[in-house]
Amino acid sequence: MAVAMGTLVEPVIAEFREEVNITRRTLDRVPADKLAWKPHAKSMSLGQLAWHVATIPGGLSRILQEESFDVVQGTFVPAQPKSKEEIMGAYEQSARDGETFLRGLSDEQAQSSWRLEKSGQELFTRPRMEVLRSIMLNHWYHHRGQLSVYLRLLDVRLPVIYGRSADEDPFA
Repeated sequence: MAVAMGTLVEPVIAEFREEVNITRRTLDRVPADKLAWKPHAKSMSLGQLAWHVATIPGGLSRILQEESFDVVQGTFVPAQPKSKEEIMGAYEQSARDGETFLRGLSDEQAQSSWRLEKSGQELFTRPRMEVLRSIMLNHWYHHRGQLSVYLRLLDVRLPVIYGRSADEDPFA
């Protein structure tokens, strides 16, 4: 049975748009004067983590447009941003890039294979949609959760994410 063009991607676009707003609320709470703070010596700084959260959609969108990606080409240590404005500007561009990529993705492209490699050796091949869900979206949510823990440790009021936080109640 043939699937109409774009029907696989439409629910992902709707989810993405909701998550963009949730992520913006979370990034808005990052204190500009604490970007170098780390909860542990092995942890990223608050600024690096916020930068990573801000840039995941755009970065993964660029990678997933290709047929494969070799991890030796990647930089997996997020940059240390100079300011919160730099983080928010990168986020707005990343969110636009993510939505543009999703809106341009046909069902055929979503179902086509995508490869992850290391020095030319295949690590895995999966449907692009599966990689999009697991690495672009779930990875993004995971790091946003980490960011909310950092904010809690800094005694920053947490925004509503999927319902009440200890600081905000959308149902009150």
